[in-house]
Amino acid sequence: MVKKGEWVRIHSIVLEPSGRAPKVPDDTRACPLEMWTKGFLQEDAEIGDEVTVKTAANRLEKGKLLEVNPYYTHSYGTFVPELIQIDKQLREIMFGGDK
Repeated sequence: MVKKGEWVRIHSIVLEPSGRAPKVPDDTRACPLEMWTKGFLQEDAEIGDEVTVKTAANRLEKGKLLEVNPYYTHSYGTFVPELIQIDKQLREIMFGGDK
């Protein structure tokens, strides 16, 4: 059970494929326009339920409850050793050393 007031992420369909503009490319027009939104849950619910959230901008949005306390999972990749050498060379060129 996810409690009212929890920070959550929801998903909703903003526009079905049939409502897409004619000038949109065919591959885009074949897909619905989707929205993922984060906000404060307005009622107790279970994952998968249709819920309402209040966003940080105080908008009320409805959608399917996906997760509690969402966070970013992307990164800039793994360590690249060559960047250490590039950093040293750049500092030498710009500042004359490790200053």
